Amino acid sequence: MNVNSAQTVVGFAGIGVMGKSMAGHILDKGYTVHIYNRTPEKAQELLDRGAIWQDTPGKLAQHCDVIITMLGYPQDVEQVYTGEEGLIPHAKSGAYLIDMTTSSPLLARRLAELGASQGIGVLDAPVSGGDIGARNAKLSIMVGGAKADYEAVLPLLEIMGSNIVYQGEAGAGQNTKMCNQIAIASNMMGVTEAIVYAEKAGLDPKTVLKSIETGAAGSFSLSNLVPRMLNEDFEPGFYIKHFIKDMKIALESAEEMSLELPGLKLAESLYQKLAAADYGDKGTQALYKLWADQLI
Repeated sequence: MNVNSAQTVVGFAGIGVMGKSMAGHILDKGYTVHIYNRTPEKAQELLDRGAIWQDTPGKLAQHCDVIITMLGYPQDVEQVYTGEEGLIPHAKSGAYLIDMTTSSPLLARRLAELGASQGIGVLDAPVSGGDIGARNAKLSIMVGGAKADYEAVLPLLEIMGSNIVYQGEAGAGQNTKMCNQIAIASNMMGVTEAIVYAEKAGLDPKTVLKSIETGAAGSFSLSNLVPRMLNEDFEPGFYIKHFIKDMKIALESAEEMSLELPGLKLAESLYQKLAAADYGDKGTQALYKLWADQLI
């Protein structure tokens, strides 16, 4: 299948903070796009721009050649892909299914095997870059699955991201995303403690940021999330509840490999405190609130 063809029909399931921008970029390139979302209201903007609504994942699959999913949790992925009205039972032979949710490597391998048994290519292609990366089509996309399937859908992935890397067989994309989340988890603790320290030392944290963000301490979190902290903007580019889910997946996967990750365990425990204080629907930069609200 030539996904550059005007005949290619693309499906998108999961119109959330990131999914809406990602599906919008595909619409902008002139593709016919069908969409499914549990909450229809969240899809209205895309419908107004010409996307076509489908009531179930199964109906989405019946109309589309390539389907992209951007969901919340592994259980959502399993239901959308394998349920009675799921994608795999209703997908066309030769279709491609691309799961861009951060999910379980084990589930990714299982879905790829199930898809292959029915002549369907299933790829795991989680992303990094948050709402900013999605909005600017600058996501980092980590892909696992059959290399021929990856090469077939690469033109679509290039519409949504600027750093697309094939990591290996099914599950490799999800394992790479776990590496990404492990690095972010400890980094978020570091940047938050740095800002709290600056405030306690009587410094202007915005001025401190000017000095440290371009040096050896520089990171995406420092440059993009600390300004949100300082402006008391805790709205989600990436939900705390989803970050906790990711950290749990990474810890479970590490346990399967008999690997200890103490930094990740500490970060997960801190974010659990935030969730218990009703910050689960806020962005990961709300880690600052543990100190601001004297929860630590």
